[in-house]
Amino acid sequence: MTPRRPGRTALAALAASAALPLLSGCGDAGGLEGAGPAPTAVGPRNLWPTLTPASAPADDYGAGETEVVEGVDVPGGDLRRVDPVTVIRAQADADPDTYKDIAEGLADCGTTSHGSSAEDTESTACPVLHAYYSDLTGNGREDMVVGVRAPKGQLLVRVYMYADGKLTQIMNDEDAVISVQLADRSVVVRAVADLAGYEYRTSWSYDSHQRAMLPTRDEIVRTGPPKTPVPETPSGDATPSPSAPSGS
Repeated sequence: MTPRRPGRTALAALAASAALPLLSGCGDAGGLEGAGPAPTAVGPRNLWPTLTPASAPADDYGAGETEVVEGVDVPGGDLRRVDPVTVIRAQADADPDTYKDIAEGLADCGTTSHGSSAEDTESTACPVLHAYYSDLTGNGREDMVVGVRAPKGQLLVRVYMYADGKLTQIMNDEDAVISVQLADRSVVVRAVADLAGYEYRTSWSYDSHQRAMLPTRDEIVRTGPPKTPVPETPSGDATPSPSAPSGS
């Protein structure tokens, strides 16, 4: 399983360069001043108009890919009655190379109780976390969101739908995840950025034409000032005492 984030370093560098003007030119602590007349709005300029457009993506983003899960029964079409461990094992059996990094952990998974709490599931060595359910596709049925811990602090986030008699994986994301949130019909994944003081936020939403969850919003967000290292005081150095006033 390969993390899906090949071009984010360039995005982080762009955000850092864009923030530089905000950190300078703030020496005047005076009151509000008029900035003069507002500039006239200018429409976007088309740069390099003779450039030949690319016809293929530079990297495989993994968006729009779906996978039918074979061999898993969905009683009454209710995904709450499906064991998420069974789903992940079925995919691992069908594609061992993709799941080789978590194969050892899957061996530690028992058959989970569908009523078990998140704490019950996440306290074991099994990498498959407690499932959550929400209608993300708008078809009136609950879809299933599954998290799977992977090596190097990665988390796989999967979404499954049941339609037309088939269990289908409609989202597959892997990242160094901070948190995952359900917001209306979107799955929002917050992930660690390679730039201090920022994080990545990707909002996945269902696309009825592609019949898959697509990353409809992908951004790098400022979360706070970068950490500044505190200088260490050399050992053995005494704190200087204030100078005595000189005599007149």
